[in-house]
Amino acid sequence: MDLLDYAFMQRALLAAVLVGITAPAIGIYLVQRRQALMGDGIGHVAMTGVGLGFLLNASPVWMATAVSVLGAVLMELIRWYGRTRGDIALAMLFYGGMAGGVMFINLAPAGSNANLTSYLFGSLSTVSSSDVTAICLLAGFVVLVTLGLRRQLFAVSQDEEFARVTGLPVRALNLLTAVTAAVTVTVAMRVVGLLLVSALMVVPVAAAQQLTRSFAATFAIAVALGVTVTIGGTVTSYYQDVPPGATIVLLTIGAFVLLTAASAPLARRRARAAAAARPAGDPAECAIPASRGAADEIGV
Repeated sequence: MDLLDYAFMQRALLAAVLVGITAPAIGIYLVQRRQALMGDGIGHVAMTGVGLGFLLNASPVWMATAVSVLGAVLMELIRWYGRTRGDIALAMLFYGGMAGGVMFINLAPAGSNANLTSYLFGSLSTVSSSDVTAICLLAGFVVLVTLGLRRQLFAVSQDEEFARVTGLPVRALNLLTAVTAAVTVTVAMRVVGLLLVSALMVVPVAAAQQLTRSFAATFAIAVALGVTVTIGGTVTSYYQDVPPGATIVLLTIGAFVLLTAASAPLARRRARAAAAARPAGDPAECAIPASRGAADEIGV
């Protein structure tokens, strides 16, 4: 493949693989917690970090990581203590992050809206060697957390009260989930873009859930799908000269539609198999036992 002859494409493909692994890996916990749009909010906040990176002549990736982690912690604090005003505070945080990014990058001597666009929607040619190093380190952190603490994170995502009763540090795990999501956003922003990364966190998980309800199987299928669409979108972007982030997201949505269509006959076959496995004399689940009939008539 001629695209592997170019160093920038080698870097882009490596970054795409890491994004394909990390985004669904943390996304499965966000979906379970019904916080599917958390990545979108963190992406808005990370824009301020990108702008500060250009303004201070620092690495935009590392600066975006620091700012998005801070933003994620604030989001969790607002969720805990915000009460009725929490949604307003979150809105100000999200839109303030976006406005701050635009302002800082325009104040930077070497900054322009063109620089910001590559972070908003992804760009293959701008993935540098330093970016790859940062992405590898951050992706390693995400994989370590999502796999090493999968039992604890799953318990908290399913039922916080039950997890608290069993002795798990629920608040610490919630903060760790938010921080890991923030790190994932900065991992993905060079390939998918800050405004589209949330789709890669959520849609592969939703697509995998069409085929299985097991957590382990859903995790594996979502990650495999994430890697497939990120590589496919990156290669398509190179040959067709189209935006990588948009291409990856559209491929992900297409995969979701196909798996949803394929899951319908699979579900029917499972239902028929379950019905066939039931003993012939089994009563219907909602039938009233014959011995209770007379008693039920008098209200017992």
